[in-house]
Amino acid sequence: MRIAMIGTGYVGLVSGACFSEFGIDVVCVDRDESKIERLKCGEIPIFEPGLDVLVKNNAGAGRLTFTTDIKAAIAGADAVFIAVGTPSRRGDGHADLSYVYGAAMDIAAHLTGYAVVVTKSTVPVGTGRQVERIIRAARPELEFDVASNPEFLREGSAINDFMRPDRVVIGAESERAQEVMRQLYRALFLIETPILFTKLETSEIIKYAANTFLATKITFINEMADLCEKVGADVHDVARGIGLDGRIGKKFLHPGPGYGGSCFPKDTLALVKTAQDYGAPLRIIETVVDVNEKRKHAMAEKIAAACGGDIKGKTIAVLGLTFKPNTDDMRDSPSLVIVPALQKAGATVRAYDPEGMHEAEKMLPGITYCVDAYDTMKEADAVVILTEWNQFRNLDIKRMKTLLKAPVMVDLRNVYNPADMKAAGFSYTCVGRPT
Repeated sequence: MRIAMIGTGYVGLVSGACFSEFGIDVVCVDRDESKIERLKCGEIPIFEPGLDVLVKNNAGAGRLTFTTDIKAAIAGADAVFIAVGTPSRRGDGHADLSYVYGAAMDIAAHLTGYAVVVTKSTVPVGTGRQVERIIRAARPELEFDVASNPEFLREGSAINDFMRPDRVVIGAESERAQEVMRQLYRALFLIETPILFTKLETSEIIKYAANTFLATKITFINEMADLCEKVGADVHDVARGIGLDGRIGKKFLHPGPGYGGSCFPKDTLALVKTAQDYGAPLRIIETVVDVNEKRKHAMAEKIAAACGGDIKGKTIAVLGLTFKPNTDDMRDSPSLVIVPALQKAGATVRAYDPEGMHEAEKMLPGITYCVDAYDTMKEADAVVILTEWNQFRNLDIKRMKTLLKAPVMVDLRNVYNPADMKAAGFSYTCVGRPT
């Protein structure tokens, strides 16, 4: 089989590489000539563990190719995946579908025979029908089907998520389209992966429902953490106590500075806007969006409080800038709110992130970027853990005390044990635990 993947961003590149690992011929197409040239040379534009090896091996085997020639990419394909960006539209929060609809027009112009047009991008309900209308209007004679196949890839573990998923969701309504999709995912049938076929609209809603539910779990435990701090309880024990209930589950119950990344912020907002348009407002999700945004500002205040309330003229060492470890993704990271708030309060910020500093430099001006965690702490008045990278989990406490002006740590990811930090002589602030 042969597929075309329109878009070489995070979803398109990971999906294309993984499909080629399944033995399928994949052509990834993008308008960005420089990106395509870098990919042809084996240079991966994003950080995702294992992706470089996967791309190299399958490109070397001839199953994975890259091009800017969309006509050649689409011609003769059994399926054409739309994996372009759907960022929040400036001004109103709706998903910007201009790239999706542009891809639909390109497909209409160049498709040479029957194919399944698959929306891999995260799109609001009704988008698949509109893609179908666009292609049908341009090429009434063309044989094709439109399907929805949302991705459920976690940054940092995306390859495993694609190769060994909890489930595959496919919105496809004709038997012919379903058979094409079955063949594409045949490797997963062999490991008995649940594959759910639904209507187009149902598949589109499933993606948003999954992300907003997970965002809600994160926001819930963050609010529980605030309450635990007030009453002297331990939020980790609370999370354990409720997570052992099979109806709740233990995942996404770790407190922190709020969710970020490329999915949860834009998807929660897009679903809220869609629901409002259809007259079925989602009050819970509206609150989740509001609480999460306010939490980031509250974390900046928490840092200031740990430093005595006034950070003007003080130096703050920040460890971690990406929204989570094992990625270089800075999109909607809590650091984009917290760091500027510290600067606005008069603090000087020194920062280090293992993979995200190249992106951070474009988005967080006016801070000093350091070579490692210890360099960051030199002459700082406090150290803040914003992202729980593994290399921050076992820092040399004695060395830290010699570098910092004062032994002050604000651990917004609860990496360290409060009793151990107290015994080491640190003024230690964390989230939702007695200190």
